Amino acid sequence: MRQMKIRITFIAILGLLFSSCSVNPVTGKKEIMLVSESQELAMGANADPGIIASMGLYEDEKLQAFINEKGKEMGAISHRPQLDYKFRILDSPVINAFAVPGGYVYFTRGIMAHFNNEAEFAGVLGHEIGHITARHSAAQMSQQQLLGIGAIAGAVAFEGIRNNFDQIQQGMGLLFLKFGRDDESQSDMLGVDYSTQVGYDAHEMANFFGVLKRMQLQSGQEIPTFLSTHPDPGDRFNKVHQMAGEQQATRESNMPLKIGRNEYLKMIDGIIYGEDPRQGYVENNVFFHPVLKFLFPVPQSWKLVNSPQMVQMGDEQGKAIIMFTLSSKNTLQEAAQEAIEQYSLSVVESGDRRVNGNSAMAMISVIKQEQQQGTTQPQEQEAIRALSYFILYGGQIYHFMGLSRENDFNTYFKTLQSPMEGFQMLSDPSKINVAPDRVRVVNIPREGTLQSILQTNGVYVKDEQEKTALLNNMELQDILKPGDLIKVIEKGKR
Repeated sequence: MRQMKIRITFIAILGLLFSSCSVNPVTGKKEIMLVSESQELAMGANADPGIIASMGLYEDEKLQAFINEKGKEMGAISHRPQLDYKFRILDSPVINAFAVPGGYVYFTRGIMAHFNNEAEFAGVLGHEIGHITARHSAAQMSQQQLLGIGAIAGAVAFEGIRNNFDQIQQGMGLLFLKFGRDDESQSDMLGVDYSTQVGYDAHEMANFFGVLKRMQLQSGQEIPTFLSTHPDPGDRFNKVHQMAGEQQATRESNMPLKIGRNEYLKMIDGIIYGEDPRQGYVENNVFFHPVLKFLFPVPQSWKLVNSPQMVQMGDEQGKAIIMFTLSSKNTLQEAAQEAIEQYSLSVVESGDRRVNGNSAMAMISVIKQEQQQGTTQPQEQEAIRALSYFILYGGQIYHFMGLSRENDFNTYFKTLQSPMEGFQMLSDPSKINVAPDRVRVVNIPREGTLQSILQTNGVYVKDEQEKTALLNNMELQDILKPGDLIKVIEKGKR
């Protein structure tokens, strides 16, 4: 009987595999694809609002019109011209670009600030469109589903696996979290192909990878997100240059390939560089929000991540975390009930209180977890304790939620409570009237080294000079001529 079950399952899987073969638009080869194009479109449409909500859109009509124009032009000559491609600039300082199934391509303002010409942008644009046209995400999901089918078959046949099925599924998801090197190399090739077809010099794409590599190696610099999410073989810079040379050697057109340095630099003049303090900033262990006009203390040595949807703070050991969000409800009671339902809270105690003159509600609750331990009966894990504050301020309700394991809760209680009890109105004009740093494009009036030109523009600190050189993909001793354009960082008001 057991052998028959295995045989039936195996035959069913084989039938599914043969019925799910499709032709890859890029390679022209048949491959197993369990995700249809309509499913891809739905995935992208469903993911897009969440991506925008979590990172925000960067509002720049001129820059948005540029990426729309170039993106549509490139999508039209790609291997999947029928897709309705959509292009977004996200309001994030990180250096990143990525794509999701269905034709959605995202650039952060951080990466837009670091491009030095249109050709660099076009190469990365082609790379991201390449992930979509080659159906890398869909293929990745199909692999996950295929491994999931195998896990299901095993769970049917072997009782020992069935109880650990959830863990198996989670493990399969982690295995395919990022694109492999083959996918990245294929997207590099497509980036070279597509950008060359629309008239740009793909050697500039390689040069941009080179500057990212410099940023990665420079002491004190974090690894650019684009490299951390796009695996980077050691000789990628040389490979892209080689592909660009081969592609250009077979071109039929005699039209010179574009670089578009001055045009691009003029377009990004004034783009925000780095964090935007108007969206909230930390100074001397205090979080200030100049637009919403509130502040609260941040626990000593805790890390803070700020996004449009949520502020998250956590201790370095990962034993406690605080989430700060804006509730959609109109009353404290409604906000509390929403949190109870959303997080499956079991309330231990609650009560009304005042927080620096604001009406508030405090609540202690428990979140219980269960985990399968290889037996038919669930084993209860240590509970998580939650301290929640709901504060009515400026006509809106703000929600703090501090979490820690039950055994650590009393130890961290005062730390979790500190930002909640410290929430108050921000009225200091010096903390409200802040402005971000911006990229400014300046015209070189005389011949000189980049370092001497920066000193003329008031940049004397060596670290700032090196950061600006990297921003321009130059060395400090590079010679500039009159009329050349470079980017400098204009300091905002803090």
